Amino acid sequence: MSPFVGRLDDIGADGLQLVEQIVQIFSNYGYATEVLAASVRHVPHLIQCAEIGADVVTCPLSVINALFSHPLTDKGLATFLADHKRVNAGA
Repeated sequence: MSPFVGRLDDIGADGLQLVEQIVQIFSNYGYATEVLAASVRHVPHLIQCAEIGADVVTCPLSVINALFSHPLTDKGLATFLADHKRVNAGA
C-alpha cells in the first residue's frame, strides 16, 4: 500500500488519515504488509507518518535534512558557542 500523502492533500483529502486507516486495518487483521507513505513534503507529515506507523516514507532529501535543524536549537547553539568563546578568550 502506498498512499500519496502530498497529492491527496493537494486535492483537499487528508492523506495522513488514509495512512492511519490503512495501518489500522492491516493491523486489525494481522496482515503482513508494509505501508509506504509516498509524496511526503514536509517535516510535520514525516513525523506524523512515523507516529501513525508507516513502515516506509518517500520524501525529498530537504525534508530529511530539515529534521536536523530547528530555529530554537540553532539559536541556542549559537549563544552557547559565543559564550564559550567569550569565557575562554583569556584562557
